Amino acid sequence: MSYEETLDYLFNALPAYHRIGAAAYKADLGNTEAMMEYLEHPENGFRSIHVAGTNGKGSVSHFLASILQEAGYKVGLYTSPHLVDFRERIRINGEMIHKEKVVEFVDKNREFFERQQLSFFEMTVGLAFDYFRNEQVDIAVVEVGMGGRLDSTNVITPLLSVITNIGFDHTQFLGDTLEKIAGEKAGIIKPDVPVVIGQTQAETKPVFERVAAERHSPITFADRHWVVDPTWKFDGERMILELEHEGEDVGQFTSGLIGPYQKWNIATVCEAVDKLNEYSKFNIQLSQFKRGLDRVVDNTHLMGRWQVVGHNPLTICETAHNFDGINAMMLGLVGLEFNRLHIIYGCVNDKDYRSILTYLNSQLSKFNSVWRFSQPSVQRALAVADLQNAAKELGIDGKGFVNVKEAIADARSNANPDDLILVTGSIFLIADVLGE
Repeated sequence: MSYEETLDYLFNALPAYHRIGAAAYKADLGNTEAMMEYLEHPENGFRSIHVAGTNGKGSVSHFLASILQEAGYKVGLYTSPHLVDFRERIRINGEMIHKEKVVEFVDKNREFFERQQLSFFEMTVGLAFDYFRNEQVDIAVVEVGMGGRLDSTNVITPLLSVITNIGFDHTQFLGDTLEKIAGEKAGIIKPDVPVVIGQTQAETKPVFERVAAERHSPITFADRHWVVDPTWKFDGERMILELEHEGEDVGQFTSGLIGPYQKWNIATVCEAVDKLNEYSKFNIQLSQFKRGLDRVVDNTHLMGRWQVVGHNPLTICETAHNFDGINAMMLGLVGLEFNRLHIIYGCVNDKDYRSILTYLNSQLSKFNSVWRFSQPSVQRALAVADLQNAAKELGIDGKGFVNVKEAIADARSNANPDDLILVTGSIFLIADVLGE
């Protein structure tokens, strides 16, 4: 098969959560374990860091990969979902997996995929782990897809486990309380493997401490040791911040990932790097850490996190798609100066969009806001007409656009240079903005 035919097969022949939702979800690791056995256990062929959490796990994974790369290591990075190109999911030192490697892997193992009835995500994990082993990476940063305990990535035994925070997302699979969700995320904690928890939360702290104690895993909470200056400055390209460690000033840093919520992610990364140096005999220097933060986008090519895609008016894309992510995003607006806010919102159909719209509307009342609605180009999209109707019932009026780029064009044609355009609500909506 050609690369294009291979992608068509992957996207359409294998059940994919990003396309069809719950029907693609596998509530056990049986398929993944069978695949690892079939592939002769690539998960044991490289060192790794495992990163879970409701929000922030993607940013933390990219930060860690960038820092390790600046420290001179050959670094694999597995993340999901992709925004524009499938190969974004699998990188080594920032370079996407080669097309021929994807074709070769699928051609070689297609019969097994179909016999085992693998999902799209399970297959992708197998591809990533096989690639990292064969390319002999020094270490791989592996982001959990959903949850942790039953996620296909949870067949690795990492050097370090990281859990960023816990919020309400995918509750139909992970549970309807923070404690239940934390229990699923805690499933990545391995015996005798240190774990870093990004944020101390009253509901989830006992869950993590219990599981860590049962598994004799050293546990630490990043926000007890690190404070990132909550007042953030954005110079148009970088975020400028001050860092403290246990009350002592560490100095000023710049981050290539922008947005005030990155303060929690950066604190988590600080503690993770400390633990890598302490427990795994890495030797990551402060200068390498600083370059890794600053060059994270250059090194790993992460997209969609408070990403500036236009100026005059400033136009920002933000992949926030659940309540906690939207709340963190709203904090960023306080740090920007603008006249009117043009918000473009679209989402998939399994989100609690009515609650998110209600919250957004209450917060945006302090701004001079104009609403537009759109929909991502995936099967799970909430139709823009349905979104508009729900918004109208909540007292929110706005134009509707099936194509998000048309919504942006309309906003730009009706905005002043000192306005702000913010596109948010779904990873898949942002993918449509950034795609060709």
